[in-house]
Amino acid sequence: MSGWRSRSRGRLGSGSLSLSRQLLWWVLLPQLVLWLAGGVAAYRFAASYANEAIDASLSQASRALARQLKPIGSGLLIDFPKAAQDVLEADPADRLLYMVSQPPGQFILGNQALPPPPLAQGAALRIGQPYFYDGSMPLAGPGDAEQAVRVVALLLRLGGEQQPEAQTLLVQVARSSANREELARRILVDMLLPLSSLILLMTLIVWLGIRAGLAPLKRLRQQVEGRAPADLAPLQLASAPRELLSLAGAINTLLAEVQHSVERQKRFIGDAAHQLRTPLAGLKSQTELALTLPSASDPELRARLLRVHESATRSAHLVSQLLTLARAEPGALRLQDCPPVDLLALARQLTAELVPRALRAGLDLGMDEAAQTPVWVAGEALLLREVLSNLIDNALRYAGAGATVTVGVQRLGAQACLSVEDSGPGIAAQDRARVFGRFVRATDAGSGCGLGLAIVKEIVERHGGQVSLEPVLPHGLRVRVLLPLAGNPQPA
Repeated sequence: MSGWRSRSRGRLGSGSLSLSRQLLWWVLLPQLVLWLAGGVAAYRFAASYANEAIDASLSQASRALARQLKPIGSGLLIDFPKAAQDVLEADPADRLLYMVSQPPGQFILGNQALPPPPLAQGAALRIGQPYFYDGSMPLAGPGDAEQAVRVVALLLRLGGEQQPEAQTLLVQVARSSANREELARRILVDMLLPLSSLILLMTLIVWLGIRAGLAPLKRLRQQVEGRAPADLAPLQLASAPRELLSLAGAINTLLAEVQHSVERQKRFIGDAAHQLRTPLAGLKSQTELALTLPSASDPELRARLLRVHESATRSAHLVSQLLTLARAEPGALRLQDCPPVDLLALARQLTAELVPRALRAGLDLGMDEAAQTPVWVAGEALLLREVLSNLIDNALRYAGAGATVTVGVQRLGAQACLSVEDSGPGIAAQDRARVFGRFVRATDAGSGCGLGLAIVKEIVERHGGQVSLEPVLPHGLRVRVLLPLAGNPQPA
């Protein structure tokens, strides 16, 4: 039964995701999307704030440079001392580059490599209004490498608009974009680190909450998996969500119906067998009495009476086996409530009881006395006696006159081995698996009904053991039953 449970769980669970993981994914996936969207938005905001700060500094620098340009007659005075120029270019990583020119393209002062304003068609610079744009310019030194810069362009008119000597100048001040990007990254990191920590903390809290919420479901699963197939007692959940209590209630209702159905079926089988046992016993008695009457001397009548007596005997045996099978069904045995049984003593007692029958059938029945100390197993003595009785009965029925039947009990590690070996014709290899089915017989000889080995297999498996058939050379059959030894045996 345990193998059936594990195979069923494998089929049901193949390719599926646990409920806790599904809940965790559905909770964390929106958080991950929001975290990514927040990162993109934070980077854009950070770049925007960095641009505003840099644009403000560029605008201030361009206006400061413009104030140093003064018209003198038809000329231009540039009051830009070398000290001020050194201040602008003091930081190699963040230099302020400048250029003063007179449109269209007459270079006057500064760095001639600054990119011109990328004005669209029809657009023009307005006097005194700064125009900000991004561009690139070659790096100082060999190679074709370029650096990205942020540039402000300020158009100035020196002198009055009515004066013919008025001049129009273009002042450009640029700054490397590296610091702007570095500032944006720092702002992004400063925003995302606390956000990531909060998400990790929230993930931990959500995981703990899911585990706590699914704990009653885990307890319910453990109750179902940990119980024996015969245990149809209601499930017990002290505290659980309303939905899980409804599920447990539905399962308890189903268990109660199954238990009622099993008990009704067992009661029907038991009642039918008991009702049949009495008339069959009476029929056997009547046929035995009829066979002793003088009128039974007629050969034809005697043959008919013998057939009736044989049929009554076989039917009584079938009814007895049906009762044994009903007792061995799941639900009829609880090993933890059974005292240990000395399998060796049981085998000796039953073998001694069946020796007279073996002698009448012309067979040699005996015990293999290899084991001398008790061999304790956990189980019900009556059912274990039925196992050995059926095995010996099969050997006596089918081994044939003159055969030898040997019963043996020994320890094999943590198991007890019960064996019944005969020197009869044995069972063909293709029939050894199917003879454990109900009402299956491997031969037409004998008067069996095909339930003996089925009963043995049912009882042995209910005791947590195994039964197998092995050939014996040159001919014969050995039936081996392996049962777990009792943990703490105490003589009953």
